[in-house]
Amino acid sequence: MGYRNLQECVADLRRHDKLLEIREPLSSRMEVGAVQRRMYAAGGPALLFTNVRETPFPLLGNLFGTLERTRFLFRDTLATIDKMVQAKRDPRELLRHPWQARGLPRAALNLLPRNVSSGPAKARSIALSDLPQLVSWPQDGGAFITLPQVYSEDPNRLGYRHSNLGMYRVQMSGNEYGPSEAGLHYQIHRGIGVHQRHALEQGKDLHVNVFVGGAPSMTVAAVMPLPEGMPELSFAGVLAGHRIPMLQQAGGLPFPAQADFVLRGTVSADKLKPEGPFGDHLGYYSLTHDFPVLDVQEVYCRKDAIWPFTTVGRPPQEDTSFGTFIHELTGELIPEVLPGICEVHAVDAAGVHPLLLAIGSERYTPYQELHEPQELLTQANAILGHGQLSLAKFLFIAARQDSPQLHTHNIRDFFCHMLERVSWERDLHFQTRTTVDTLDYTGHGLNQGSKVVIAAAGPKRRDLDGVIPAELNLPEGYHRPTVAMPGVLVVSGPAYSPQRDKVGDDPEIKALCHCLDGQSFESIFPLVVVVDDSEFVARTEENFLWVTFTRSNPATDIYGVKEFIRNKHWGCAGPLVIDARTKSGYPPSLEETQEVTAAAERLFASDGPLARWG
Repeated sequence: MGYRNLQECVADLRRHDKLLEIREPLSSRMEVGAVQRRMYAAGGPALLFTNVRETPFPLLGNLFGTLERTRFLFRDTLATIDKMVQAKRDPRELLRHPWQARGLPRAALNLLPRNVSSGPAKARSIALSDLPQLVSWPQDGGAFITLPQVYSEDPNRLGYRHSNLGMYRVQMSGNEYGPSEAGLHYQIHRGIGVHQRHALEQGKDLHVNVFVGGAPSMTVAAVMPLPEGMPELSFAGVLAGHRIPMLQQAGGLPFPAQADFVLRGTVSADKLKPEGPFGDHLGYYSLTHDFPVLDVQEVYCRKDAIWPFTTVGRPPQEDTSFGTFIHELTGELIPEVLPGICEVHAVDAAGVHPLLLAIGSERYTPYQELHEPQELLTQANAILGHGQLSLAKFLFIAARQDSPQLHTHNIRDFFCHMLERVSWERDLHFQTRTTVDTLDYTGHGLNQGSKVVIAAAGPKRRDLDGVIPAELNLPEGYHRPTVAMPGVLVVSGPAYSPQRDKVGDDPEIKALCHCLDGQSFESIFPLVVVVDDSEFVARTEENFLWVTFTRSNPATDIYGVKEFIRNKHWGCAGPLVIDARTKSGYPPSLEETQEVTAAAERLFASDGPLARWG
């Protein structure tokens, strides 16, 4: 049976030597976060910080820090979820082998939360300022709840069946917030937005509860990309192996009876305040913008409350485990949701949303030999119209028929496959003014940017190389050409000039394209990426993915050798050039202070309590 609360989880991890207690005094201002990030990088245990200077509550970090431990937390229910996935994919299989359906009726019952009249979550009333004030990065605008479960219900159809449980960060201090106010940062394409729209239409405030802790399944459910119509509370019950007990409260929404902390409040559509900055999962700060305010009316906690937290930053971080675990649970359902699609990979190293890799199927004309993308373009539109996948900027999609052994998680092989086949004259498809991730600042405004689909199908067009030609000629200001992977040439370019913001196309990138025209290397290096530091970018695959796709906007930063526009279609006859230099308006990348680094590394030193993972 799964854990009913965080206390059971901590006790079980301790019994199995998967948790370490940190008794050394540390600050909630950046120090515990720095230790947690290092332990994640080391693949170490969950951490229970019991001597945090600014709070009496213990802090639990790195709970989901490894995929192995995440599986361990839900070991009692994973087989049942797999059966449910198989039943969804092929109900006839269960009819042929009914014994495989054992346990499914009970699991179906766990889809239903149960109402209770009391629970430990309401043991104590405290103030918002009594909560642990966790700050992760030096330029963060205040203290944030980093593993919140934000619960709302549709005002037009109250009840859990039309509820949303999402992980939208909550800022508890700083900026212009009063003692009972918190910033609620929910991004584009989030279910709570629909609920607030309906409340606005009724002329009412939206009731919102924020849960922290409780059953670990609630945290995972809050980040699950579930289809519309399936409440996250239902998934949490199946993953936990029991019905989620919800404590009803007059004049507001219910909350989990086993939660560690509960914030109850309302959100008014006409009340916005600055939220941020916040060191985010792309590896940069998300900047200060106006977001809704949660007017906090009550704060409850358990007597034995534990504060779970995470810190995010340049991937991979703890949230990487979330993504991998979710893919394990739901990856087989991709063909059911997106017909013809075999795989979709939101690339974590590139910040998840900026880059998608996909494999589709060409089924339109089986009587013809495949020479160019056809159905792939239909499938690409379906991907970019589906939930949070719609936030992607770059979508590379290949045809399964060309290479049945190809997989999107083997990134180097996938890029080689694409670059061997792509035609830059034919296979680039832009959306030039559309929505992108709220945290992405490469576009022309908040939530505003562009997308490109790169679809490649058919036989190989070229052989790639990893050797830079001796006769390569670059214009003044460009230097240190380096190979990032076969077919990809990375070049350090001149510092970006803000003047380009006024004139559009960068004349220095255009000069590079003109210089490359006619050089013999273009057939073996179809992709050229201009960066600030080519040696850093080419050093690892992760560096290449992070810089290239978090620092470029397709509509403004893609150029080409011998580029043209024909029938409103943009293409190029020579190599594609992506400008991935740091540009004006980009937020800074995340860096620790020297003092915080020293405080964290003392614990990992040879005589420190974490020396084993140092």
